[in-house]
Amino acid sequence: RYAYPWWKEKIIDSDLKRKDGFCPLTPEETALVLRALDIDRSMQIYIAAGEIYGGKRRMAALTSAYPNVVRKETLLEPSDLMFFQNHSSQMAALDYMVSLESDIFVPTYDGNMAKVVEGHRRFMGFKKTILLDRKLIVDLADQYNNGSLRWDEFSLLIKAAHAGRMGSASKRTVIPDRPKEEDYFYANPQECLQGPDRLRTS
Repeated sequence: RYAYPWWKEKIIDSDLKRKDGFCPLTPEETALVLRALDIDRSMQIYIAAGEIYGGKRRMAALTSAYPNVVRKETLLEPSDLMFFQNHSSQMAALDYMVSLESDIFVPTYDGNMAKVVEGHRRFMGFKKTILLDRKLIVDLADQYNNGSLRWDEFSLLIKAAHAGRMGSASKRTVIPDRPKEEDYFYANPQECLQGPDRLRTS
């Protein structure tokens, strides 16, 4: 980034990026949010991603709170998985299909795949998709972890913040002359959805 003039951000402050909500939620933060939203501990949680940095050690906070954590490598027999291995797009397609058909979809980061899954689930009848406010979550999680918030307060604030972020019908924000700042079309393709009277202005 230092070699290219067009790369405007030369110094990256990782703490600031996290506080501004630009980082994926950690397994610890994810476990806190799921618990705060009263997601059943026995629910099967599918990880639609590759191996996380730190592996099982880093995932311990999530798996201790939600023991039924699975991924394609644990669900498929090696003889079945071998047809997809070494084909990254096909491995991603497996994650996509499971994410699409899941009872609840909770992306911990709004990458391209998560946005397309969000839009596809809207198209399939506004299937429950919890769109996490990472900036708020990080702030509340830090307050809870340092003792500034009690658990009941943390849970109540998380629920209130996400009551209207469940993938329901809403109008996509369009900003003339600033397309990079408006809502991603494929995350909410309202023109492709039936029943425009069901759309609400968010």
